[in-house]
Amino acid sequence: MKSKIESLLKAAVAHLQAAHQLPSELSPTYQIERTRDKQHGDFASNLAMMLAKPAGLKPRDLAQQLVNALPADPAIQKTEIAGPGFINFYLQDGSQYQIVPQILSQGAKFGHSKVGAGQYIQVEFVSANPTGPLHVGHGRGAAYGATLANLLDAVGFRVHREYYVNDAGRQMNILATSVWLRYLELCGVSFNFPSNGYKGGYILEISQAVLNQAGQTWLRSVEAVFQDIPADEPAGGDKEEHIDSLIERAKQLLGKDGYKVFFDAALDSILGDIRDDLREFGVEYTEWFSEMSLTDSGSVQRAIDRLQTNGKLYEKDGAIWFRSTEYGDDKDRVVARDNGQTTYFASDIAYHMNKFERGFDRVINVWGADHHGYIARVKAALSALGYDPEKLTVLLVQFAILYRGGERVQMSTRSGSFVTLRELREEVGNDAARFFYVTRKSEQHMDFDLDLAKSQSKDNPIYYIQYAHARVCSILKKAAAESAPWDRESGLAHLHLLDNDYEQGLLNQLAKYPELLERAALQYEPHQLAQYLRDLAGEFHSWYNAHKVIIEDANLRNARLTLSEAIRQVINNGLTLLGVSAPESM
Repeated sequence: MKSKIESLLKAAVAHLQAAHQLPSELSPTYQIERTRDKQHGDFASNLAMMLAKPAGLKPRDLAQQLVNALPADPAIQKTEIAGPGFINFYLQDGSQYQIVPQILSQGAKFGHSKVGAGQYIQVEFVSANPTGPLHVGHGRGAAYGATLANLLDAVGFRVHREYYVNDAGRQMNILATSVWLRYLELCGVSFNFPSNGYKGGYILEISQAVLNQAGQTWLRSVEAVFQDIPADEPAGGDKEEHIDSLIERAKQLLGKDGYKVFFDAALDSILGDIRDDLREFGVEYTEWFSEMSLTDSGSVQRAIDRLQTNGKLYEKDGAIWFRSTEYGDDKDRVVARDNGQTTYFASDIAYHMNKFERGFDRVINVWGADHHGYIARVKAALSALGYDPEKLTVLLVQFAILYRGGERVQMSTRSGSFVTLRELREEVGNDAARFFYVTRKSEQHMDFDLDLAKSQSKDNPIYYIQYAHARVCSILKKAAAESAPWDRESGLAHLHLLDNDYEQGLLNQLAKYPELLERAALQYEPHQLAQYLRDLAGEFHSWYNAHKVIIEDANLRNARLTLSEAIRQVINNGLTLLGVSAPESM
């Protein structure tokens, strides 16, 4: 109904523009909301108040002109002008039933719209460093980003889903060196493993694979490896200096080709594992974009040159600095160190330049909450490059805190003590994981209760919703088995018999779905859809418990079966967007 009212208002505006009563260049945004008080109608629009100033008219006068120009529609009983210029719409009795045939005719596309107008939008999400398996924190970003992309696609945006592979930089060097050191241990060399190295069991597995393939080709003596290396932290040294020195020693002793063996083995194994994990989690990407490609293609240097040309760089202490404080950042940022090596930030600048060069109308980055301080400098760089920083939206995702048996599970990626996304999925299933991850706003902290996620009770929201879908399927099968199969045409013809409070509430809830979908997409809030489905399932279960569906009265029975099928279709549509299955039996 909201879309119908919008089309009526658009027709009224077009009529007034054709009559030269409104400026032809006006292209308003149509805001239509359900009223909180039925005495003020069913829907209200502030369109007259928004257009009054550019039209040079008083809001109430313009509201009256719009009302006079509205095309007649049988669903609208009357309109009234209220307050400073609101237009209130009152629906005809019985109009609430129109939502059911609309749902059945549109099926899987019910609720979809074209509000995005085909705008090309990139959603970059997860983008975890390929230095270890995805853990439960990454899972929340994956579920949120994938669902957000689905929502945007459903409301008319052209969505490009992207994973930025951080296959360059210091963390990858720490990873490669960690694999080599474990390889040396497998060859029988004894030493204290660096405190800042990667220690997970997956490192040992990669090292073993290299040993199986290459034998002891890359074995070096402990003396050659550790001679003159600064002490590690447990020995009173600096752990960062210690690991960085070991990285340089690995490159020196192995040479370019040898070092590449361990680098590629680590990257290929872990990235392959990440790809498989996300695919099995129902997360697919349009593109996996390599950070290394930015350097290889010259994009990093080109971004630096462009900033230099724009007068946004300066030299200090041998390093090259970006004047990010000119754009509100708390301090200037280094883009090239005194040894000539470019920074991670320089690569990030080049990556965002590349995004807009690819023609995206809007760019959305889904980042972990610990990247909050990074937003200002990236937007500063975009401004300095000549791009509109408002076309970049950064959405932050808080870490998910996992509880098992009422106790918090401690995690540390570097030490290898963490619960992987794969382990979580094996324990609670994809559906529970995908749903639970999006039940709260992304920027809010989240406690993930494993016991609740596995429970088969109404307290478990995903079980409750899926059970509603399965229950409708069961009702339809039972009706057919009892020689009272659903007659769709009869049901549509007798929807007016659905007159109790439960049924009227369900019809009203179904009618909210299209606007809810649009709002959840445009506000980047998948949790709104999750909450809607829980409310719809709750109302359905309450109705089912209070009123029989399969009854002797054929007309009312078919009307209730038709309503049930409409509810099933909307639940199915919503779960699909959330990346959750809709089982037919449970």
